[in-house]
Amino acid sequence: MGQKIHPVGLRVGVIRGFDSHWYYGKKGYAAALLQDHRIRRYIKNRTGLGNVSRIEIERAANRVKVNIFTARPGAIIGRGGKGIDELTDTLNRVVRLQDPTMVVQVNVTEVRQPELDAQLVAENIAVQLEKRISHRRAMRQAMTRVQRMNGRGIKVLVAGRLNGSEIARSEGDKFGKIPLHTIRADIDYGQATAMTVYGSVGVKVWIYKGEVLPDRRLREIEAAREEQRDRRNDRGDRRPRRDDRGGDRPRRDDRAFGNTGAPTAAPAATEGGQA
Repeated sequence: MGQKIHPVGLRVGVIRGFDSHWYYGKKGYAAALLQDHRIRRYIKNRTGLGNVSRIEIERAANRVKVNIFTARPGAIIGRGGKGIDELTDTLNRVVRLQDPTMVVQVNVTEVRQPELDAQLVAENIAVQLEKRISHRRAMRQAMTRVQRMNGRGIKVLVAGRLNGSEIARSEGDKFGKIPLHTIRADIDYGQATAMTVYGSVGVKVWIYKGEVLPDRRLREIEAAREEQRDRRNDRGDRRPRRDDRGGDRPRRDDRAFGNTGAPTAAPAATEGGQA
């Protein structure tokens, strides 16, 4: 059996951070974790597939800050902010079941490049599978968009009763490279489930965006570049710059006629008195 670790969880603490920013002891940890799960599930069910990339939750005292990263902020905010007000009121009722003094603040952030977001790509493929579009066509369209947006690599895997076949199978396709074992590689991972008439079909997407160097390595590279600049400046100070004519060097046309630009000495006299 192939045993695989979550690409995001492997990189947490190195190049990625947590989706929940809070700390509790043994007393309130379980309740806060369950509350985060309920908040994320409600927002996902409310917005549907293909809209929300991830949800970050930050807690401080009795305040809960919810950051929603989406490719369509207008669908969540609503006309005149009506949608986000309704969402805030509902989340306030959810969290106040545990603590009546808690207050929820909802912020919406736009995802600039949804074509390079693995979760949005996976949910987009799932939506197409629910509309009975061929899985091969959906996968290749997603790979083409990533290639067009200068993605370094993408891998897509779908599994289930594909095209309504009697026997479930899994098919995948990839473009570029996906270095899963390189921790400094920025690999985004997303998964979604398409509820088709034949059953559920799972979709997994890996997108490689390049390497993220740690701060120490970045400082070393910057120091090396500064040293190279200093060396170039030192060489430039020691070697004087020449003018357009090449300094004291004779011009090519003068050398051709034997004239170097210096005064010519008089010919020496011979014994007969003639030059």
